[in-house]
Amino acid sequence: MTNQINSTISPAAKNGKVPHPPEYVLTLDAGEFEEDSGKLLKTLRRRVALIAGVTAASTAATWAITWNQPSTYEGSFLLLVEPVSIQTQQDRDPLGPTTAKPTEDSMSYETQIAVLQSSKLLQPIVEQISKRYPDIANEDLSSNLKISRPQDTKMISVTYQHSDPDRVKFVLDKFAEGYLKYSQRERETNLSYGIAFVDRQIEDTRRRVDTLQRQLQSFRQQNNFIAPESLAGQVTNQVQSVSQQKFENDKELAAAQRQIGSLQDSNGVRAALAADGAYQGVLNKVRELESKIATESTRFQSDTDEMRALRQQRDSLVPVLRQEAQRVLGNQMAKIGTDLSLLETRRQVLNRADAYWNGEMQRLPVLTRIYTDLDRERTVATESLTRLLGTRENLQVQAAQKDIPWQLVTPPSRPGQPKDSPQRNIILGALAGLLLGIGLAILADRCDRRIRSVSDIKKISKLPVLGTIPSETAVPRLTMPAVLRASEDRTSTDFAQDGAFTEAFRSLYTNLLLLNTDHPLRSIVVSSPTAGDGKTTVAVNLAQAAAAMGQRVLLVDADLRNPQLAERLEVPNDRGLTELVAQNLNPQEVIQRLEAMVTVGGGDEPSLGRTNFSILTGGKMPLDPTRLWSSQKIQRLNDYFKAMYDLVVFDAPPALSYADSSLLAPHTNGMLVVTGIGKTDQGDLRQMLDTLQTARIPVVGIVANRNGSDLSEG
Repeated sequence: MTNQINSTISPAAKNGKVPHPPEYVLTLDAGEFEEDSGKLLKTLRRRVALIAGVTAASTAATWAITWNQPSTYEGSFLLLVEPVSIQTQQDRDPLGPTTAKPTEDSMSYETQIAVLQSSKLLQPIVEQISKRYPDIANEDLSSNLKISRPQDTKMISVTYQHSDPDRVKFVLDKFAEGYLKYSQRERETNLSYGIAFVDRQIEDTRRRVDTLQRQLQSFRQQNNFIAPESLAGQVTNQVQSVSQQKFENDKELAAAQRQIGSLQDSNGVRAALAADGAYQGVLNKVRELESKIATESTRFQSDTDEMRALRQQRDSLVPVLRQEAQRVLGNQMAKIGTDLSLLETRRQVLNRADAYWNGEMQRLPVLTRIYTDLDRERTVATESLTRLLGTRENLQVQAAQKDIPWQLVTPPSRPGQPKDSPQRNIILGALAGLLLGIGLAILADRCDRRIRSVSDIKKISKLPVLGTIPSETAVPRLTMPAVLRASEDRTSTDFAQDGAFTEAFRSLYTNLLLLNTDHPLRSIVVSSPTAGDGKTTVAVNLAQAAAAMGQRVLLVDADLRNPQLAERLEVPNDRGLTELVAQNLNPQEVIQRLEAMVTVGGGDEPSLGRTNFSILTGGKMPLDPTRLWSSQKIQRLNDYFKAMYDLVVFDAPPALSYADSSLLAPHTNGMLVVTGIGKTDQGDLRQMLDTLQTARIPVVGIVANRNGSDLSEG
């Protein structure tokens, strides 16, 4: 804490650097403002008058209303409208699915209650009652007769109230009788109508099923398939097979065309002849003769008979060799041509087959959608027919049993006691008023943003709370500082009035001294957010406490717009701070040193003597106090005051109302902020601290002033 205050008191000792503005205000945190039990009790204690008033008003109003109303009797009966055993959806919906899954309700209770309250059903019952009570026709049954369903039950409750208990019993008997007759007639009528309705639906649904079956059969026959899945597989296989056959045919056709081209080439001819066995046999014989001729030519002359015979044999085989060559090539060409014709024909057939199956592939989605729609409609119709058949069977069983659906569980009885007793109504009214008063108290306390305790100050500001001034209601208000008494050596004084109030200011001054022991406070500005927070009280009593502790104290009335010190301390105000600044006067001529009854040298008789407590009043109100505080003479006077006195206390005007405090504070050691408990608004305190922080004005701490508070804090 000492380091924090040091940084605010001497901001200039930073080697010429401008420090960051001190943080006076805490950031709002929603979690810190949560209500706890202790704060709630304080709220209720503060608002006890409001709570008591609302409670009393509510109790009185309830008492007045209760005693002016006649006694009302109420009776009721219960009807069991459904079997206790679990029923199924089939029981209430003839067209519902045949499932055994239990449901919570088997009827619409809202609709049933509306029917029971209808004029068509009430009219015959009212006629029966009017024979004994003729005025029943003019009675407002909507307000006296209540029909409801007890929560999570299968019963209906009928309640009737009137000032005559015998009439209540008679009316409820007639209503119970009428409702039971209605339930019997309605049950039988509903079962007969339900069976007839289901029979008509069965015939229509059966015809619909037959029609869809015929359409589905005709569709299958026309398109030659049983199910879309099988047709899709068949078409896909055919398309793949045709594609494969086309590929193989094109491959063989290309090979045949290459063979024709090769037969027109010498290499191709040789290959074809080499592949024929007959041609190769004749060729081999010719080659053998050529070899013999070549061999015999080495032994015989060319014109010998042997040579001529060999040449003749060779020449006779050459025509045969040519004929074989022509035969072989002709056969090859004819075979290839035949193959080409067959392959071309086959390709055309395959192209037509491919086009057909591709068309079937494109038509398949349409056929599938048509088949699916027909099959879905057939399935739905078949399920509906099955459900209707089961429904008719169940209805027939119910019609054969002829169970009475509604039972009178609790018959009507004559009420013996009134519905409401005055004592209970008054107690309930008091409790309601108490709860309302508590709610209004909490609401009023939340809307009231005034500071209620020291903890509220700590939630707003980081600054230390240097003192808490208790209430002074039990002590007479001090005027002149006659409470100061000097000791025998006239160097020390003390308060004549001891107590918590006096001790609070001693503690406050002690805390101020301990803020910075190296550089004690010499001058301080006492201010508050708004008027009425107790700043003048704190300034006067703080100065008195310091004087009582032996300090030379000067109390300056710096609130030139509304000076109060002269009147409160009963001293003259002819000349004061205004004249001291405006005129060339000696400060000691204007400063008044207060006198008090003191004892000297240990004597028993007190005498009037001067104290170490001086005051500088405000004087006459200047035309422009702001200009006065901005003058250089104020600073010189402040230096003079600090040199002549141990402590200078300035009672400054409210900081949010005027700028005087902000102009004066920089020339002192800091500002002491006074907040009135139960008086100062939290927003005003936060705004004042924000303003001081922005202006870099040092604030030594906060004083919580309970004196003058009109609310108890506990």
